Amino acid sequence: MVTVAGRANVGKSTLVNRLVGHKVSITSPLPQTTRSRVMGIKNKGDAQIVYIDTPGLHVDAKRTIDRYMNRAARGSLEGVDCVILVISAPGWVAQDQQIFDLVQDQSCPVILGINKIDTMKDRQQLLPLIEQSSGKMPFAEIVPVSALTGENVVDLEKSVLGYLPEQPPLFPADQITDRSDKFVAAEFVREQVFRHTRQEVPYAVAVSVEQFEQTPKLLRIGAVVWVEKESQKGIIIGRAGDRLKKMGRLARERMEGYFESKVHLELWVKVREGWADSEVLLRSIEYGDE
Repeated sequence: MVTVAGRANVGKSTLVNRLVGHKVSITSPLPQTTRSRVMGIKNKGDAQIVYIDTPGLHVDAKRTIDRYMNRAARGSLEGVDCVILVISAPGWVAQDQQIFDLVQDQSCPVILGINKIDTMKDRQQLLPLIEQSSGKMPFAEIVPVSALTGENVVDLEKSVLGYLPEQPPLFPADQITDRSDKFVAAEFVREQVFRHTRQEVPYAVAVSVEQFEQTPKLLRIGAVVWVEKESQKGIIIGRAGDRLKKMGRLARERMEGYFESKVHLELWVKVREGWADSEVLLRSIEYGDE
């Protein structure tokens, strides 16, 4: 198993999706999009690599969901064969320190992935960054990559393979994630909320799938978008329901690609004050199971 760790918004989920070759984690331009530990399973020849995508750490974890995300991030570093610590070009920032403090004490090999090299105008800047990084701890390897374009991602995977033990596969060859289909469907909806609403709204949103029925020709999915305030409900729905319809259409298209089936998706928006501190709701959407 390989944990992909790093601060919020450094590109961990995009990198995991690129390494796995399938979309197993949702992404958005906003930090803290990933809330749960998600495993992406890559089968390549006679090798199986399990990549673990992790939430970013919350320094001030006041809500139950924040504490859950911190537990998930820290727990993902336990018992793994290798860690990929991801930082962003052009270099280290203060927010990298918290996760670095956890990673540097790992007994397993730690590979440094310098992500977003596609944004660098001068690639010569990589040389002093690599030298600086080498002085912080004895990384097993340092690999500059671009998760967005795929540059050097194959090299990163080759590096990872060199540190994995020989053992029987942990998952069936046709499985690409450890998460349930209902969880994946809910995440596709939440991804669209992150991408199409005001910055403060997505963090007040959770999604639970209430209906998931597979027929030979159609997958019927019914999901509830939970918000904390009535005003947030109006933002999610939009004028005459236009925003909710757009988010639903885009989420349905992602689902059809993932499930390889025609999907009928229905969405409802409901208010539940304090959902982020509700253990019952968090467990129902697989946020409280670790």
